[in-house]
Amino acid sequence: MVEKTENLVIAAGQKAGGRKREQERGADTAALESNTGHKNMMQLIELRWIAVVGQITTITVVMLGFDIHLPLPQMLMVLACLIAFNLASLLRWHERPIVTNNELFLALLVDVATLTAQLYLSGGTTNPFAFLYLLQVILSAVLLEAWTTWTIVAVTGACLAGLALFSEPLTFPPDEGNGLSSLYVDGMLICFALNAALLVILIKRISRNLRAGDAQLADLRQHAAEEEHIVRMGLLASGAAHELGTPLATLSVILGDWRRMPEFSENEELRDEIDEMQIQLQRCKTIVSGILLSAGEARGESSVKTTINTFLNDLAADWRASRPVIAFEYANRIEQDIPVVFDSALKQMINNVLDNALEASPLWLKLEAACDADTLMLTVTDMGPGFASAILRHIGKPYQSSKGRPGGGLGLFFVVNVARKLGGTVSARNREQGGAEVRLTLPLAAISLEEPEQEQEQEQEQEHKDKQDAD
Repeated sequence: MVEKTENLVIAAGQKAGGRKREQERGADTAALESNTGHKNMMQLIELRWIAVVGQITTITVVMLGFDIHLPLPQMLMVLACLIAFNLASLLRWHERPIVTNNELFLALLVDVATLTAQLYLSGGTTNPFAFLYLLQVILSAVLLEAWTTWTIVAVTGACLAGLALFSEPLTFPPDEGNGLSSLYVDGMLICFALNAALLVILIKRISRNLRAGDAQLADLRQHAAEEEHIVRMGLLASGAAHELGTPLATLSVILGDWRRMPEFSENEELRDEIDEMQIQLQRCKTIVSGILLSAGEARGESSVKTTINTFLNDLAADWRASRPVIAFEYANRIEQDIPVVFDSALKQMINNVLDNALEASPLWLKLEAACDADTLMLTVTDMGPGFASAILRHIGKPYQSSKGRPGGGLGLFFVVNVARKLGGTVSARNREQGGAEVRLTLPLAAISLEEPEQEQEQEQEQEHKDKQDAD
């Protein structure tokens, strides 16, 4: 009954952790979408500057080159409003990187409004540049959600109909003929070339932004699947730890009885083997106890405050004492000993790398620790056969192992996921002189123990209040 209750508590903790991870993944997905939206907004701002230059050039050429009268003050006023809006957009989105669909929709509506105003002042539907409405419609189809895209279609259609009803036709000078001699045809060809060039450039850029966002989203989903796999592994491990408690205790009692029996106590070889069995049994019980203590706990709840050199030195000493390693070199090149906080997952991550190296190279391996700027680097080197090329290409993927046993390859999978959760990386390579090298890099900010100033102020206020109460 007690074990059943404990398993239910662990399952509840795993479920709560799963909900928290779902919320974190949702926030990451929203951030990616906002980042893509920000890039697309910057593309619209660039397009608006092109439109400003194009309008100034067109007005100048039409009025001076073809002697076509245009209401210049009104058109310049619209142009000034467009420039002011673009400057405001540039300042706003430079400071705020999150762009929503509604904000992109509003930006396109402003572009449609300024285009409509300029066309109204310059001939309406008789202006060949009325076809620029298609540019707005296509951009909305690429950038916006479905309902906002259809809204842009309706708005541009209404604007085009309004221009046909209420605007004054543009008066062209007498044409010398049809075809390329017609100013309207020439303007239509220029509008087509402008539409085509802008669409090719912008669609290519926007598609690249969308592909980059999709690739990052796919990575997030892959990481989420791997984290769910780790959660299932943790739940199974905690359940197995409960089940293993009884047989391990029974084995401990049996070994103790054997040690006192004359048949074993008088035989030195058997006595040494029993001692070794008891050491390994104690190691199994320690592992089981660690699993039970950390089951369902988030980082920080089972963490230990220490210093970086103390933690690494103790870890190396404990690992050396509990493994049948023949030659183990430990080089700690960290000069500045800083306060840090470590938990069982981080310790198990380093032990996993060392255990894998020991299986490949039981005669010799080396652990090297160093700090480079704000990064902790741990390098494990062995003299084994090295990694297969297929494993190096998919380092950290589950069940990628050359050991040929079911369930192999989960050690490095666990290592990569823990390092990634802390903002670090794991890299592996085969050395030219033989053997393999695995390097763990972790940002010191993820493990350093720095008490926030706010907490210090709160503690000081609390101490002052307690002192006043005591007085």
